[in-house]
Amino acid sequence: MTDHDTGYKLLFSHAAMVRDLLEGFMPGDWIQRLDWHSLEKMNGSYVSDDLRTRHDDAIWRIRWGRDWIHLYLLLEFQSSVDRFMPVRVHTYTGLLYQDLIRRKRLEDSHQKLPFILPVVLYNGEPRWRAPIHVRNLILPGPAEFAGLQPEQAFLLLDQGAFDLDQLASMRNLVAALFRLEQHRTFAEVPEVLNDLIDWLRPPELAGLRHSFVAWLRRRLPQWMPGVTIPQLLDLQEIQEMTRNSAQEWKDMHHQVGLREGLEQGLAQGIERGVEQGSTAEARNILLRQLRRRFGEVPAEIETRLNGASREQLEDWIDRVYEVETVAAVFD
Repeated sequence: MTDHDTGYKLLFSHAAMVRDLLEGFMPGDWIQRLDWHSLEKMNGSYVSDDLRTRHDDAIWRIRWGRDWIHLYLLLEFQSSVDRFMPVRVHTYTGLLYQDLIRRKRLEDSHQKLPFILPVVLYNGEPRWRAPIHVRNLILPGPAEFAGLQPEQAFLLLDQGAFDLDQLASMRNLVAALFRLEQHRTFAEVPEVLNDLIDWLRPPELAGLRHSFVAWLRRRLPQWMPGVTIPQLLDLQEIQEMTRNSAQEWKDMHHQVGLREGLEQGLAQGIERGVEQGSTAEARNILLRQLRRRFGEVPAEIETRLNGASREQLEDWIDRVYEVETVAAVFD
């Protein structure tokens, strides 16, 4: 079992995560008919008739509709693409049905099997291009027997396919998880953690807060290679650590860029650095150059820099080491 599997099982052992998953990422208005008070976690290990044990990742059930029909939610967590995932889901679905039949857990008076919603959460780097339906894995045969083949598919949630800005607009725990997994720059991590600190403040969510801390301790070494992760106790400490690290890396990036620029030729090095950055980065580079060359920068000059275009900032950067006073830079 991978750290990904273990971490996700831990997070999705909490009803609040399952509810946000359903409310935030399931299509259709059928969610409105769910009875959230009935949401409960089921046994996730089943023993087939030949006594071989199979493990799935998480199974929950919840009542749906006026007739209290049970909806079983089967979750699978994937960090790599598995071409035969539909077969695994088909197997787990069959084992779940076998278990319900054996334990006489069929609620319907006509002994009907409950509805199952199979969901695969995938957080890998390449986008998922593998089949999601069993029929796409079976060779074609006689048309007369096509209806005898398995008809199993699953709902795929490919985290990397979601728009991060749209996720950021959602007050949703699962959306926050996806933002952490797919962050574009490390500076986004403390921002997401700030949201989680706010949303997980209620005492009844203390267990989920601890689970997020445990999950983050598994993920942070991958996001912060070479950094020793202390025995952090809560989300606030993790948020503070990641925020400080993000600022240190940003400062170090600027310092390295300036040093390389001076060594390779000031104008050429800074020009290349500015071309790769934004107007804000150009403004920061100029401020650092001015302070290094002339000392403290007057407030009126900082105000002038805040209103300058990127092209103007580039011109001023080129002049810093060509003049003798800070005012002459802007003549």
